[in-house]
Amino acid sequence: MAPTTAAGSTARTAAATAPTPFAATTYAAARSRAHGPTAALWHAVELHRPAAEVDGACELSLCGSLARVAVDEPWPPTTSDVCGACTTLAR
Repeated sequence: MAPTTAAGSTARTAAATAPTPFAATTYAAARSRAHGPTAALWHAVELHRPAAEVDGACELSLCGSLARVAVDEPWPPTTSDVCGACTTLAR
């Protein structure tokens, strides 16, 4: 059996913990600001960190808008003011 180098074991560990394409994706609801005649909408934000770290922070939504994350709101929200692009992309 060949000895394992530190670099080799680190590479194997990183590969073992990397997300797979089949991993479940978690989305949080985020509220955008109203801009001129555009109403504020609920957007989807993909979470890559624990929800407590992003609660209240502005994040980039799936459609490219900046929105403030509200982890106490479910995604998708049951209201009518939801971004259509985010709804489609979060499927």
